[in-house]
Amino acid sequence: MRLTSCPKAMRVCFLGVGLPLVALTALAQTDPGPRVGPPGAGATFPVLDNTNPALNANDLAFFAAALQRFQEVDSVTGTFEPGSGLGPTFNGNSCAMCHLQPAVGGSSPGLTSPQNPIPNPQVALATMYGAGNSVPSFITTTGPVREARFIYINPSNHSAGLDGGVHGLYTIAGRSDAPGCTLAQTNFASQVSAKNVIFRIPTPLFGLGLVEATTDAALQANLSGTSSQRASLGIGGIFNTTGNDGTITRFGWKAQNKSLLIFVGEAYNVEQGVSNENFPNERFPAGTSQSVIAACTYNPSPEDATQITTDSGGSTGSASDMSSDTVNFAAVARMLAPPAPTTASSSELNGQTLFTQIGCNLCHSTLLTTAKSMFPALSNMQFHPYSDFALHHMGSVLADGINQGAAGPDQFRTAPLWGVGQRLFFLHDGRTADLAQAIQDHYSQGNNCVGGSSYVSTDNSSGSGGSGGGSQSCASEANQVVNNYNKLSSSQKQDLLNFLRSL
Repeated sequence: MRLTSCPKAMRVCFLGVGLPLVALTALAQTDPGPRVGPPGAGATFPVLDNTNPALNANDLAFFAAALQRFQEVDSVTGTFEPGSGLGPTFNGNSCAMCHLQPAVGGSSPGLTSPQNPIPNPQVALATMYGAGNSVPSFITTTGPVREARFIYINPSNHSAGLDGGVHGLYTIAGRSDAPGCTLAQTNFASQVSAKNVIFRIPTPLFGLGLVEATTDAALQANLSGTSSQRASLGIGGIFNTTGNDGTITRFGWKAQNKSLLIFVGEAYNVEQGVSNENFPNERFPAGTSQSVIAACTYNPSPEDATQITTDSGGSTGSASDMSSDTVNFAAVARMLAPPAPTTASSSELNGQTLFTQIGCNLCHSTLLTTAKSMFPALSNMQFHPYSDFALHHMGSVLADGINQGAAGPDQFRTAPLWGVGQRLFFLHDGRTADLAQAIQDHYSQGNNCVGGSSYVSTDNSSGSGGSGGGSQSCASEANQVVNNYNKLSSSQKQDLLNFLRSL
């Protein structure tokens, strides 16, 4: 695809959107695929890291109970499943439905997984308990779990403004536990046809308590410590921040969430449709009539809340019992240990050296240190997330057209690489299962620029791309690093891929 004219509303246009020849000629190496063997993830700190003080007995009991809540399945009113509050729109019915690979707390499952060879659960979810949903074209049996965001409110009238929000794949209409609800499913086919849909896949939760326990000062020092090296390779980097207290936000694909409690509260509301103490209102699509809202509302809000009263027997229950689901979910993310790497072979060790040699480490930082934490196991701990948690311009090939806080349409938080050895799908939209291809997709030509409030498709493999919202995106900051990778010998490239699959 090559653009020959430029809409007046646009400040700049694409001159070409294909990957450069240097990127297209470097795919001879083979991604060894998801690492087999024990997952090395899914447990809490004492199991995986005995060098640190153990969590106390109360912490461990809370974690065990919270992990059960994390796997609890929701129905609309709790008639069919242990949990309640599903809908009115939703993408999943359990946290663990999306966070399952290679263990509970991970990322998207799929049939290509050696540990969890299960199909994408979103397919069966469409018609569960009599629901009348159609499965969108971008949800497939062998593909990743996805959420869908729209770039524009009206793709045929950009003056209506940017959207950027998640649109639930399914509605509860037709389910036998939602009598009388007639909420229509969003017409995703028309939005896909208009190239107005972008996708996000689940981010793994392993080790996030360490990330939360890292100070802003430590993140800033880590970034500034490589400023001259990054500048020599054309790499920038800024932090997303919260408008409330100005501190660094670090969770989510664009580092849009400040804390794990906010992160899980948003997910509970957006992905499962459960109102909670962080997000206390039901999410109905814009323009839904009051009569449909009334007919499709079955529970008082917030549907998930702290249990401040005793049960009928006068029992107060455990700390987990009395806490909201969101507090339990945040505890799971906070206390899950990071994945354990298996780097050992000569090839993997050589790849580890090459990772730094070609500059991957300048964004995928290999070492951070936490501050003092309420959990002794997390205090003053060195960890290896392979991320600086900063935002970087990735250019038009990866641009999704979405603005979140300070993150513009082509900016993403450096994805942590710990656990990548057993991950099935890569990049924010899960467009590839090939790690070598994911590296190439970090490249974006310098003359592929879009800006202003208009959006232009790049025809990339996710079905959409581009930019919008008053920012400009041009070359990817990773271009020189990708070039360095492409200059490696075939055996060196294979060593690097083998190292990544050992993480």
